[in-house]
Amino acid sequence: MAPLTGPKVLMIALAAFGIIITVNFTLAYKAVATFPGIEAKNSYAVSQVFQADRDAQLALQWYVAARYGEGVLEIDIATKDGAPAEVVEMVALVGWATSTRDDVTPEFTRKGATYATPLNLIDGNWNVRLKAVAPDGTEFRQRIPLYVKNGQS
Repeated sequence: MAPLTGPKVLMIALAAFGIIITVNFTLAYKAVATFPGIEAKNSYAVSQVFQADRDAQLALQWYVAARYGEGVLEIDIATKDGAPAEVVEMVALVGWATSTRDDVTPEFTRKGATYATPLNLIDGNWNVRLKAVAPDGTEFRQRIPLYVKNGQS
């Protein structure tokens, strides 16, 4: 076996640091490339009406829940009494928690307090970004995490 010399140690050190730097740049690129982006175009303007919007939404006393199974996504929107909430418009964006690549805005059908749509979700961490409008024009917005495992939430 050949003796360990200075040039060999230098090559080992350079190779080790090269691997570390390559992995770090790869992970940084993947993190930036898959980041969905900005939540609001002008965060200052949003902050000026945030509390009023929040208070109006809380005054509705709506409760939402989402579930997924057998290829169907269901979203319940009910009042504090459990009665169906009066909703004039409802839109839900369904997508991965970390990427916008597979985002979809499906059409829902309503049955009482439940909105349902056929949807093919693979196992993983999904978000349902719900926007519903009350008869008085109050917007209700909520992000609902949905964890799908074995085709069920």
